Amino acid sequence: LKGAPAPSARDPAGARSPRPASAAMAGGRGFLDSTSERSDLNQYWFSEATIAAFADEVADCGGSAALVSSPSVYFSLPEAVRQRSKVLDYDRQWEGDPGFVFYDFNAPADVPAGLHNAFDFVLVDPPFITSEVWAKYATTTRLLLREGGRVLCTTIAENAPMMREMLGVGPALFRPSIPNLVYQYSVYTNYASDRLAQLNPEVDSEDWRLRPKEPAGEASLPNLLPGEA
Repeated sequence: LKGAPAPSARDPAGARSPRPASAAMAGGRGFLDSTSERSDLNQYWFSEATIAAFADEVADCGGSAALVSSPSVYFSLPEAVRQRSKVLDYDRQWEGDPGFVFYDFNAPADVPAGLHNAFDFVLVDPPFITSEVWAKYATTTRLLLREGGRVLCTTIAENAPMMREMLGVGPALFRPSIPNLVYQYSVYTNYASDRLAQLNPEVDSEDWRLRPKEPAGEASLPNLLPGEA
C-alpha cells in the first residue's frame, strides 16, 4: 500500500508450510472488498495473493509484528497474530482498532517509547520512493525492530542500492502484485524465505532479474513528492 498527502506523510524465515490458500487469502479478500483506495493518500492495495503471501511471512515469524503503512496486511493477519501486532498509519479510519498507532513519516522518531525495539518483524510499504522519504522510514524501522528481527520492504527495483545501504535488505525473486499501480515494485528482506524465493505468477513468468536494465530516467521515478521531479 502507498498513501500520504504531502508534505505530511501517509496515512495507508525460512518458510514453514503455508496456511491453506483459501484461509490465507480470506483476510485479504475481506479487506479489499470493504476498503477503497484513497487517491488523496496515494493508497494502492496489494492483490489478494500478495497480501496472503506477506501475511504468511509475518505469521511464520511467530512473534510480534509492526506493519508500517501496510494496513492491508495487518487487517488480513490471523486473529492471534494480529493481537500481537501493530499497524502504524496516517489514515485515521482505523483508529478504533486496538492495534492502530497514528504515524506520520515526517516525524519518524515520534513512535511511542513502549514500541521501541519491540517487534520481531517489521513490514514497510511507504507511499513514496524517494531517498528522503525512505530515510525517514528507515529511522522508524530501526526504532521498532528488535535485535535480530526480520524486515520486509517494498519499493522499486532501482532503489536496491539505497535499500541495502539504509536497512541492509536485498531484493527477493517474488515481486508484489499491486493491480492499480502502473509501475512494478520489488520486495526487499534481510532474511531468507522459500516463499519469496519463488516467482509470483501474477507478475512474472520468468526471472525478472535477468532482463536488460533500462536506463534510469524520469519515467522510472514514479510517486515523487511535489517538487522532487
